[in-house]
Amino acid sequence: MKRSAELERKTNETQIKARIDLDGKGHHKIRSPLGFFNHMLESFCKHGHFNLEFLAEGDLHVDQHHLIEDSGLVLGRIIHEALGDRRGINRTGFFVFPMDEALAVVAVDIGGRPYLQYSVEFKRRFLGDFDTDLLEDFFYGFSVQLQANLAVRMPYGRSDHHKMESIFKALGKAVQMAVSINPAGIDIPSTKGIINNDWNN
Repeated sequence: MKRSAELERKTNETQIKARIDLDGKGHHKIRSPLGFFNHMLESFCKHGHFNLEFLAEGDLHVDQHHLIEDSGLVLGRIIHEALGDRRGINRTGFFVFPMDEALAVVAVDIGGRPYLQYSVEFKRRFLGDFDTDLLEDFFYGFSVQLQANLAVRMPYGRSDHHKMESIFKALGKAVQMAVSINPAGIDIPSTKGIINNDWNN
């Protein structure tokens, strides 16, 4: 079964088109006005082995908030749709990713109950052209639309660049683990017998 989906979101604030293949090779076509953000999504794809096309535009004359938040919503939603009824997936995944002096910890449970635990601090407000203040908003939108419990931690690190990049690499690894098919052949990894309902998990 091919686990892929495509989505287009158009509002007065943003226009985003995306397509994902969960069982890919890490191929990507990422285009937004924010070069550093593009780099982060590329890292997510490479380390999660997802094929992703992601084309985004937004009202940067206001600020970056709408574009970054809506990108999180779209990325979470497209993975949600590609998973279908979640049959056979691991459901949970985690990764601890070192990048030189930085260490990122990301854990995810795609169990139908969105919640974000976020504990990351940056010394600089901007990394290249990316507003670090908006990273939490990106992950909040991602967790809500994926219907996942997401924990993002940064125990230590000196370079803000290394800190954010290690987070996205860890995210790719953690999500890849969660969406992978369980080799034990477990049908629905929940005592409730369902994990894709919006509210009863």
